[in-house]
Amino acid sequence: MTSTNHHDTPRVQMTPEQWRQRLTDQEFKVLREAATEAPFTGEYTSTTTEGVYRCRACGAELFRSTEKFESHCGWPSFFSPLAEDRVRYITDSSLPGMPRTEVRCAACDSHLGHVFSGEGYDTPTDLRYCINSVCLTLEPTGR
Repeated sequence: MTSTNHHDTPRVQMTPEQWRQRLTDQEFKVLREAATEAPFTGEYTSTTTEGVYRCRACGAELFRSTEKFESHCGWPSFFSPLAEDRVRYITDSSLPGMPRTEVRCAACDSHLGHVFSGEGYDTPTDLRYCINSVCLTLEPTGR
């Protein structure tokens, strides 16, 4: 994980009005305004289906089910993205005294969630990509 942006300009660009036409109200709030869905409410929180998770806004492939793990945090958790160039990172200082690293889709600059390190999960990396279900669609393997 690096703290630099992989793309200066997103490949998929739309006006807020175009995004509103494409996304539901909740999707727009989370993907375009960096809101967070309530914990334990998302459709992929406990999903074990094999496949590829895509950005709900633009369809870019972001994560594989083989990197998904149960963190019991209330949101889908992954220990790495499909490839580093699929996401970008932004320092999030919205919570006073608790800086975080925001994860965004590199293709359309949509908010996905946050990445945390040093939490002690038994995964190949020391990272937890805590991603909102509403930001993802799952393409099951074999389709």
